[in-house]
Amino acid sequence: MVSQKSMLFTESVIRGMTQLCIRHGAINLSQGTPGFEPPDEVKQAAMAALRNGYNQYSITWGAPSLRKAIAEKMRTFNGIPTDPDLNVTVTFGATEGMMSAMLAIINPGDEVIVFEPFYENYGPDVIISGAKPLYVPLRGTKTEDGSVGLAYDLDELRCAFSNNTKAIILNTPNNPLGKVFEHDELKEIAALCCEFDCLAVTDEIYEHLIYDDQSHISIGSFPEMRERTITVSGLSKTYSMTGWRLGYVIAPQYLTDAIRKFHDFLTVGAPHPLQEAATAALRLGAEYYHTLVEEYDTRRKTFLRLLVDAGFHCYPPEGAYYIMTEIGDFGFEDDTRFAHWLVKEIGVGGVPGSSFYSRPELGRTQLRFMYSKPESVLIEVGEKLMKIREKI
Repeated sequence: MVSQKSMLFTESVIRGMTQLCIRHGAINLSQGTPGFEPPDEVKQAAMAALRNGYNQYSITWGAPSLRKAIAEKMRTFNGIPTDPDLNVTVTFGATEGMMSAMLAIINPGDEVIVFEPFYENYGPDVIISGAKPLYVPLRGTKTEDGSVGLAYDLDELRCAFSNNTKAIILNTPNNPLGKVFEHDELKEIAALCCEFDCLAVTDEIYEHLIYDDQSHISIGSFPEMRERTITVSGLSKTYSMTGWRLGYVIAPQYLTDAIRKFHDFLTVGAPHPLQEAATAALRLGAEYYHTLVEEYDTRRKTFLRLLVDAGFHCYPPEGAYYIMTEIGDFGFEDDTRFAHWLVKEIGVGGVPGSSFYSRPELGRTQLRFMYSKPESVLIEVGEKLMKIREKI
């Protein structure tokens, strides 16, 4: 009596680790829930919206004020021409936005390319929508300055494309590795999308969290990609409001019409008073984003040092707020067993690396931590992690 699709993936490993942390009183560095509050002016706007009567359904695809603010942001920050009435759908978080987008474009027999390791939702998204996922690995490579970067092999990527390819999923900055896709890489991907007449579905939820003077580039800003890109983003990470569940999907009109149908019957709409308040978030000044990156960069450097001191080998992230680590030196042959042991014996939660791969064995020596916490908490975590070798 159970759908065969439900047998092809598990419940969220990330959110399962959060529950384990709660049970054992561990510091949760598993789920990407910021340890901070939204800006005061945004919270004030939410309370004002409740008092001012925005307590019933909004328009299904989003309150006009929020769609207008999103369109302005997409034009100025992302470089994508956007009409609030024709191209914007406000969704119940970016997760629902991605699912609505996939359901809107997939037909039986379609294939979707996913870079690996990937945020754990992408595989189930592809399967639920009825497509076949094809995975292309991101590998560590030496750069000209001697540091280790992350890149795909262009020949390997080209081989994944075929006449059955409907879309490629891009996540930049990437979760879990923190890779930021560069202009030339995006141009290569765009050329393949045009050659094989397929779409790019991009998750850009961490677009404001990029370090080392790099810039965020939306593939949808390329003229050749404007009619074949679906851009998914949201407010959760940038404004520390994951519980508000506000995301959005930007797409050309012919795709927006289809996306809105699925969005309507999946969720009806996102919370109306929070939509009204979100316009205040999107209109924060440049100083907010400068300070945001500066403070996260400080935490990134602090936590990288603490992890290395504790014996982890790290992939330094270029964006987002996660650090993927190698755990082979600790003597555990199974990442899940190590992650559970870490919660129970050390009091710190991370995410087993295998949950970010199509085949579990590919991530058996990896663990992901998030660092969206006050620096004092990260230092406490560092002190706890120093006890690993003693406990082992």
